[in-house]
Amino acid sequence: MTISASELAGLYKEACLAELSALKPGNVHIFADGHGMVVQDFIASAEVSAQPLCEPGLIVGQRIQRAIQATWSAVNCNTNLGIVLLAAPMIQASLQTGLPLSAHALNETLQALTVDDARLAYAAILQASPAGLGSSDQHDVHEVPTVTLLQGMEQAQSYDLVARQYANGYQEVLGVGLARYREALALWQREAWAVTAVYLGFLGHYPDSHIARKYGDAAAEKVMQQALAHEHNLMTCDNPKTYQRSLMAFDQELKQAKLNPGTTADLTVATVLAAALLRS
Repeated sequence: MTISASELAGLYKEACLAELSALKPGNVHIFADGHGMVVQDFIASAEVSAQPLCEPGLIVGQRIQRAIQATWSAVNCNTNLGIVLLAAPMIQASLQTGLPLSAHALNETLQALTVDDARLAYAAILQASPAGLGSSDQHDVHEVPTVTLLQGMEQAQSYDLVARQYANGYQEVLGVGLARYREALALWQREAWAVTAVYLGFLGHYPDSHIARKYGDAAAEKVMQQALAHEHNLMTCDNPKTYQRSLMAFDQELKQAKLNPGTTADLTVATVLAAALLRS
């Protein structure tokens, strides 16, 4: 089934808003702002990035760069770099092959990435300037790329979960994330709590790349272990609302320590978007 750019932009915005509507300890959500950012910044970012991200006839790198440029013009801070990096290949594949999105079409899109895609994406990454962005011995984003965007992401996959999705065909998103999303929806029939379950599922099993870049591996591992306990407690609740107070306390604890699982939130948006693209 073919899908128009406007329909695709609508699904993208819905995924972004669904993630904001869920309680995500340590991250910005409708229950609590944090890290000098407010929910409205993220709503505005979703709104302005949707059109350039979904415009027909662009290559993946153009989608990324134009979406980040639009975001910075609107909010002047990095609210959605990881989201845009993850969404762009899925949107490209959907525009090219229609819906439902297939893992095969997504892999073909990733394999077709070029050096131009890398050049444009690296420029977007530098503009967004994510916390903890350092240098690399190979394929540094501060330098003009000589490899494709996929090759650049493959080099970074060991320390960045967004890059790993490019390198492994979105295995965490399409596997772990979607399975948890569907499980929690079936259990509670409430999307916001299903999104929280996805977020804790990622955070409890993968050290968050954003925290690791900014504060080191030990900090990321500690948060992962804390999240794992909360994930277990949440998933054993008949009514997730009864666990909200504990999650809000965890949220406050992380924010007081300035620990923001931003990469986990990005993977969560990608999961919700993938669910929409797969079932459409």
